[in-house]
Amino acid sequence: MIKTVKDIDLKGKRVIMRVDFNVPMKDGVVQDDTRIQAALPTIKYILEQSPRSLVLMSHLGDPKKDVKKAKEKAEKAGKPFTAADEEAFINGKNRMKPVSEYLAKVLGKDVAFAEGCFGQKAVVDGLPEGGVLMLENTRFNAEETSKDTEEQKKLAQELATYGGVYVNDAFGTAHRAHASTATIAQFMDVKVGGFLMEKEVQYLEPMVTNPPKPMVAIIGGAKVSSKIAVLESLLKNASALIIGGGMAYTFLKAQGHTIGKSLVEDDFIDTAKSLLKAAEEKGARIILPVDHLGAAEFSPDAAAVAIDGADIPDNLMGMDVGPKTLAIYKEAILSAKSIVWNGPVGVFEFEAFAKGTGEVAHLVAEATANGAVSVVGGGDSVAAVNKFNLASKMSHVSTGGGASLEFLEGKTLPGIAVLETR
Repeated sequence: MIKTVKDIDLKGKRVIMRVDFNVPMKDGVVQDDTRIQAALPTIKYILEQSPRSLVLMSHLGDPKKDVKKAKEKAEKAGKPFTAADEEAFINGKNRMKPVSEYLAKVLGKDVAFAEGCFGQKAVVDGLPEGGVLMLENTRFNAEETSKDTEEQKKLAQELATYGGVYVNDAFGTAHRAHASTATIAQFMDVKVGGFLMEKEVQYLEPMVTNPPKPMVAIIGGAKVSSKIAVLESLLKNASALIIGGGMAYTFLKAQGHTIGKSLVEDDFIDTAKSLLKAAEEKGARIILPVDHLGAAEFSPDAAAVAIDGADIPDNLMGMDVGPKTLAIYKEAILSAKSIVWNGPVGVFEFEAFAKGTGEVAHLVAEATANGAVSVVGGGDSVAAVNKFNLASKMSHVSTGGGASLEFLEGKTLPGIAVLETR
């Protein structure tokens, strides 16, 4: 396990902390403060230890990419996108100042703001005893994400002058080898995790290494290509793999079923076949849909058509799983001692095709209430448990989409690898 802020003495220390405050913004207003709330326990604990100062840093969107998208959108609509429009857009979406003001309110304490990341040593030194400072969006600096190691080091070294202790509580960016998430640790004597980082590692690590058995993995989403590594990783310990969502149709086609107009990755048919074979050799069940809810078109208004069998007619596309499939899911999920869920099993964003994913969420919640350990990771699965108001019924809902996926793939995450271990 990683060392955390509880394992070190923080009294009188200057602390620099990487948080994940990449929150949705609209016109300079925080729309959802989930990530801010997730970092509060660590921030409050640090401040209770009487540090000399606490400097917070985070990215907020990706200014260059965000502006590019906004320009393209304006051009499509035939509207000019002026320098003034660009400035207004950045102020509304990418500036950390409104986030620092929001944090001050929820923290009940002044939070100073630094206009940049470079050249802020005097501002840090001028903080009152126990003062908090938020730096500007780290991604306004090309050095933050630079592939050039020496370039990245310039920002990392600068940030390291703002504290003697480095704390990383930004699990959502732990899979990024950036200046503020990993490189900074090269220039710090003390580098530990926050409570959020600790919780993520505590729940995710056993799922990859040695989960309570039997373990059931529910893997959904649109594409096999994005989930191959996680399927291969979890197959090592899973007694059953439930494969749903768009990716299930590639597996069904690999088994010789007709899939109609359903989403399919023909380039990954052979991959699906080899995964099916690997599961068979290992004695793990692969659970694929045996019936479906289909539609003639991909639309929220499309009429749902029940398909009583694994084969999908040529004029329809699979949109959700049917009742027979859900009965098989129920038996597998409720017999599990540990469950990993990454990706929905249907187009849950469309009300007519949300039943399968909703039922999975309720089954995982029921299994958890019966003593199973459940870990939900990945943006869409998290959105699903939130939609059905069941997040509090899971053992752990991961805050990192890409980070949790890479962790479940068995990869070493740079932002965790640089932290001291117990």
